[in-house]
Amino acid sequence: MTERQTGDKRDRRRLAVKIAVVAVLLAVYALALYWANSGWNGYTVTEDSGTEYESAKVLSVLEDNTVTDDSYEDYSVGSTVLEIEIESGRYKGDVVEVTNYLSALYNVDVGEGDWLTVRIDTSDVDEYTVSVYNYYRTPWLILFVVIFALALIALGGFQGLRAFLGLIFAFVSTVFLLVPLTLRGYPSVPMTMVLVGLTAAVGFYLLGGWQPKTVGAALGCICGVCFAALLGALATQLIHVSAYQSDEAEALMLAQAENGLQIRGLFLSSVLITALGAVMDIAMSVASAMDELKEKRPDIPTKELFLSGVKVGRDATGTMANTLVLAIAGSSFNMMVLIYSYQVSFTQLMNTDFVAIELIRGIAGSLGIVLAVPCVAAITAPLLTRFGPGGAVTAPPEPPARTPQKKKRKNR
Repeated sequence: MTERQTGDKRDRRRLAVKIAVVAVLLAVYALALYWANSGWNGYTVTEDSGTEYESAKVLSVLEDNTVTDDSYEDYSVGSTVLEIEIESGRYKGDVVEVTNYLSALYNVDVGEGDWLTVRIDTSDVDEYTVSVYNYYRTPWLILFVVIFALALIALGGFQGLRAFLGLIFAFVSTVFLLVPLTLRGYPSVPMTMVLVGLTAAVGFYLLGGWQPKTVGAALGCICGVCFAALLGALATQLIHVSAYQSDEAEALMLAQAENGLQIRGLFLSSVLITALGAVMDIAMSVASAMDELKEKRPDIPTKELFLSGVKVGRDATGTMANTLVLAIAGSSFNMMVLIYSYQVSFTQLMNTDFVAIELIRGIAGSLGIVLAVPCVAAITAPLLTRFGPGGAVTAPPEPPARTPQKKKRKNR
């Protein structure tokens, strides 16, 4: 067997091992998802009872009793009588009449040919009532997701596709693994830390495999999120901030009575999840810059490479912190306008639960961004020095075999 055949056989064996490992990990992940979402004692629908939400199409407007209200930015208020056809669920194809009440706060203004979401309450076999719930937004939401995915893939190519797969993994893990387990009463903070580690590992692996920059970015990202968690934990003790002070506290307490939900750790979990995306961004930016520098200057010392990574991160931390804080401010903009309209005093403002929660969430995430930079640089620099840019982080390379040299015999 030639040396080339031996190398091909070794490569095929490694590929088979990788495929087997990935298959086992996917199977374990699928089983975890199934276990987390099985046996759930949620709201059940039977033949003669239950509440369902289905799509429907407006066939015609039978009555229009609406007027335009100038005091609410020209919203139509009043009521309309609609003839609709149910388009999904067990009552698909049924044509019913429904009264649609419109106000400034509840305003589903639809006409002939429009789609909407209806609530169907079943009281007995084939006996039910229908009411208007909301607009039917599902196709548009799916379209926007598809547009985002296509744009990401068009600009990033195969790298963009892998980034989108990492995003899907993070979303599925959060919604279908973390949320149901938290609702069942498992402590949310340890599970969120596991989620952070998994998301960082899988996301960076999909972007570049196990090479120095991705390993350094993943480990540095986890360190940054841990620092954010420490500040969040400190804040919960010093300024008495928890999910009990949130707007959803009352509904969460009802879920706690039914499922044993642990509410106190939810705030810290939200800090971790909020910080994760921005910290992953800055971690990959620093690690990629260091990898590129090492490729251009292979002889650069480890200390200089570390300082260069810190300098790159120093320039990026400002914009990353702005991104995180502005994202939080944007999601809370309505409440900010409402608070400002009350002309509250500074003392009242700073001691409001809402302000304290959002402020700590933003500061903790920003601290995670700042402290992730030296962590990433400190981990990535020695890895790049040992394995080189783009090298696989495995066992160190074996030294080249020495060719035995024949000693010359001296003539006596």
